[in-house]
Amino acid sequence: MTDTHYYEVNLKWDYASQGILSSPQIPGNIEVDTPPEFPNGVKEKWTPEHLFVAAMNSCLMSTFLLVAGNSKFKFISFDSNAKGRIQKLGGKYFVTEIFLKPTLVIPANQNEAKAKKLLEMSEKACAIANSVTTKIISESVVTIK
Repeated sequence: MTDTHYYEVNLKWDYASQGILSSPQIPGNIEVDTPPEFPNGVKEKWTPEHLFVAAMNSCLMSTFLLVAGNSKFKFISFDSNAKGRIQKLGGKYFVTEIFLKPTLVIPANQNEAKAKKLLEMSEKACAIANSVTTKIISESVVTIK
């Protein structure tokens, strides 16, 4: 495996403010639109802002799965909620913060402190988080079952 990877995404304008995302590497498409808060925006559609927040959230999960696997750490479930804040600063819009709330359920025979450490390691190793200036705020929850 090399240290350089490429991910190809195509976008085709469909109509009005809607586009269709696709990739030659993945079956299926995703409809994207302008957020409803902006002119000609549409409710109940994926937006670039949703996808940005989703990229951060899913990167955390995939990185955690890798870190936990490498550590032979067993867990019952992983869920994560993410919310992005967009603000207008200096006349431009920015995603200023993303709030991540990963919830990890572990069996009683696992160590809670280790679980929290692995989540922290995952946050620091996430390629998407390392690529942006957006402030990432994480509040991990570990539950023992």
